[in-house]
Amino acid sequence: MKIIDAHAHIGYIGGWADVGITEEGLLEQMNKYNIERTVLCNEDNDITLRMMERHPGRIIGCLYVNPLDPKTVDSMESYLKKGFTSVKLNPLRHAYCADAAVLDPVLEIAKKYNVPICIHSGHPPYSLPWQIGLLAERHPNVKIMMIHMGHGHGVYIDAALKMARRYSNIYLEMSGMPMQIKIREAYETVGSDRIMFGTDTPFHHPTIEMQKVITSGLDEKAQEDVFYNNAAKFFSI
Repeated sequence: MKIIDAHAHIGYIGGWADVGITEEGLLEQMNKYNIERTVLCNEDNDITLRMMERHPGRIIGCLYVNPLDPKTVDSMESYLKKGFTSVKLNPLRHAYCADAAVLDPVLEIAKKYNVPICIHSGHPPYSLPWQIGLLAERHPNVKIMMIHMGHGHGVYIDAALKMARRYSNIYLEMSGMPMQIKIREAYETVGSDRIMFGTDTPFHHPTIEMQKVITSGLDEKAQEDVFYNNAAKFFSI
């Protein structure tokens, strides 16, 4: 079965995480686990751009933006013109609330270029599903992928599903979310095209994330949607 990894990084992440993967390691992982394409984001967007140029068609660029840094916002259009197909926001990393007004210029540029937003979820006080719901309500014409669909907290996972059912422009990505049955619930109650596979490499191993889809209770056709079709549509691949 073909796979698109909707969320990955390269490099070393120190501190509490102490994880990392090189360019060569990422490509080896993709080849080993039949990952046809990887949506890659890094705080240094030039690293992602070079990966896109070296591996066209395999590495899909997701533009990392800090809305609190005017330089990264001002550079958005130049990067989007170079082939980035989405925008990554990480409220937890940069310490802003996911529904803050400072995000509005970023989403307006995303709307102008018709690219989706991918936003980290699951950690208070910055990235709660309810906040992302308010952001989606304010920008109904921008597709917003809730990375981790609430992450590891059951209440936040439930809230991610509720927000996605309420707002049709919210999509879900399941890396790091431990409840495999919620993948099936999302497919059946949010939308068959609004839940997608991701690894959050190097934080999680592909086989762990794959098993959650395989054991979710979805049939083969539905698994194809989660593993490949939905991301291909979302990222306009």
